[in-house]
Amino acid sequence: MILFFGPAGAGKSVQGQFLAARQGWRWLSAGQLLRDTRDMEVLKAQQEGKLVTSEKVEQIIGDALARATDIDQVVLDGFPRQLDQAKWLVDSRPQHGRSIGLAVVLEVPRAELMKRLHLRGRVDDTPEAIDDRLRIYRQEIYPILNYFTEQGINIVHIEGAGTPGQVHDKVMEELAARKLV
Repeated sequence: MILFFGPAGAGKSVQGQFLAARQGWRWLSAGQLLRDTRDMEVLKAQQEGKLVTSEKVEQIIGDALARATDIDQVVLDGFPRQLDQAKWLVDSRPQHGRSIGLAVVLEVPRAELMKRLHLRGRVDDTPEAIDDRLRIYRQEIYPILNYFTEQGINIVHIEGAGTPGQVHDKVMEELAARKLV
């Protein structure tokens, strides 16, 4: 598995989709899987603006990974978001049969994120809300990255500013350097 991390607006989904399309791999977006679910409990939580429990998210991700057994490689975007989810992903390898080949952290300056999210045009993308999401993202990501480091999982930080093509080239260079493509 190739994992993509980054705050909202960093380009995780764009890069994940580029990579999957270019390599013939499966792109799995935690957010998209949650939006597409038919699980009434998950849908209700989302409609009420509540967080979906880790157990439910893990179940949905586990099911998606099980459906991708015929695909050579999986690109996972937006998961794990919490340390317990990272531990589940590593510990559940016997069930889904995939190890983590690389965790890609897209680093984008705050000013660039603000510009991208402004262009996205969502009502909830106020500067205050964006700063709050960045703070939460940092609180969540560092324990995950520390855990992955302890597990011997390769992590690369890539400058996510620039055109999508430029960023994709950097991603491909890192994957090639690790013989993952």
